[in-house]
Amino acid sequence: MSSDIRFTDFKSDKQPTWCPGCGDFGTMNGMMKALAETGNDPDNTFVVAGIGCSGKIGTYMHSYALHGVHGRALPVGTGVKMARPDIEVMVAGGDGDGYSIGAGHFVHAVRRNVDMTYVVMDNRIYGLTKGQASPTSREDFETSTSPEGPKQPPVNPHALALASGATFIAQSFSSDALRHQEIIQEAIEHDGFGFVNVYSPCVTFNDVDTYDYFRDSLVDLKEEEGYDPTDREAAKDVILDNEKEHQGVIYKDESSVPYHEQHGVDEDMSVIPDGAPESATDLVREFY
Repeated sequence: MSSDIRFTDFKSDKQPTWCPGCGDFGTMNGMMKALAETGNDPDNTFVVAGIGCSGKIGTYMHSYALHGVHGRALPVGTGVKMARPDIEVMVAGGDGDGYSIGAGHFVHAVRRNVDMTYVVMDNRIYGLTKGQASPTSREDFETSTSPEGPKQPPVNPHALALASGATFIAQSFSSDALRHQEIIQEAIEHDGFGFVNVYSPCVTFNDVDTYDYFRDSLVDLKEEEGYDPTDREAAKDVILDNEKEHQGVIYKDESSVPYHEQHGVDEDMSVIPDGAPESATDLVREFY
């Protein structure tokens, strides 16, 4: 890994087509800065993206990348990390991709404690499909397809993660550039599954969960006197607090052992057995 990598080295030559003002710009910038700050470079980084506005991120970042099918980014990331535990794996998705169709994969990636970073761009709406309610939308959030609101409680992704045995749970705000980068960086450096839910406002279809709303509402746990992110019970209280929006590392298990180490795979090895085909072509020919 090179020590002179800058975050701009992670920018591809493709220009983002997100709406002007979209929170995903800030989310992506923080991801790239955190990768560079932790000593990674594009040659040792693999970005897996799902479907939705967030799914375009692999195109806009210069690294190994795969744009997968809806809700299936985490299994791909798991496979990459198992085959190549020596590289940095970052999975990106949206609240729909991660907490709706991909919710089952989310639970199992969390409980396995795969050593990768999962960044969810949570705008509390389906942006790509023109503004339907998402799993994290408010119960009374009015859209063209739910004019009286979805009338069901939103998914609490942090509670789902904690109940599934998460070893690192955090939340950031894409507009708070420095804190967002710091939080992503901590997730990357964590030995295990680093989960960060990012408030990434949709300026086109969500006029409720706006930049101003989050700026006025966020409580930074870093500034809360006495808060200890290694205290699981304290983390539970924060996660179940429906009165406040929080930013920061909510919970981390400092004794975490990542999945590949639990199975005896170190960073100089892979789970590919001796004698396995050297290329995808050879593998295909075996079954031709």
